[in-house]
Order: sequence, then structure tokens, then C-alpha cells
Amino acid sequence: MQESALTEATYYILLALNVPRHGYGIMQEAERLSKGRVRLAAGTLYGALNVLCEKGWIIPLSKPSEGGRRKVYCLTEAGEDVLYEELERLKELVANGEAVLKGTYDGNKNDL
Repeated sequence: MQESALTEATYYILLALNVPRHGYGIMQEAERLSKGRVRLAAGTLYGALNVLCEKGWIIPLSKPSEGGRRKVYCLTEAGEDVLYEELERLKELVANGEAVLKGTYDGNKNDL
């Protein structure tokens, strides 16, 4: 169980790792998925990747090859679970917002 909401950048990093990718590929996919809204600087990305590795949500599949600098990362089962939890949280936010704004929420706890 995750302790709090994911940042948008973290959410898109994890989504980008639906297939193994190296850092630059993660940056490109996060930008593509977010329609350009999430643009990760290298320092931000690699700091986030270190934190996500520490949490056990992603793992490096390979070490940088000699002469190369690309490390490939992969989503773990725990990381996938976090993504599904976040997706459910976001769905609830949308459902609550729609109910309130459409006027279909009448204040009863069971309506949401």
C-alpha cells in the first residue's frame, strides 16, 4: 500500500515502464503519454529512478555496458500494484468531482 498520492512525474515514470526502458526512453514516453505536459530533466529523472529503486517499485535490468551509459529499468510487481492503487484513487477523484459538479451528489456518504 502506498503512503500517499503519486506525483504526476512519478506516475508517468511508472507508466512508461510498462515495458523495460532506459532513462532517455522513459523521458520520451512520459512526455508522449502526458501529451507534453510532463517533461523530465535528466537530474529529476535519475533522482526519481533512485528513489523508485529504493522503494522496490522498479529494478534495473542491466548495468551500463562498458563504454555505454544506458541502464534499463523494469517495473516490479510492487510498482505495478502502486500504479493500480493510484489509478483507483484517481478514478475516485474523478467520480467525486463529476458527482458534485453535475449536482448528483446530495451529501449522503453512500452516494460517492
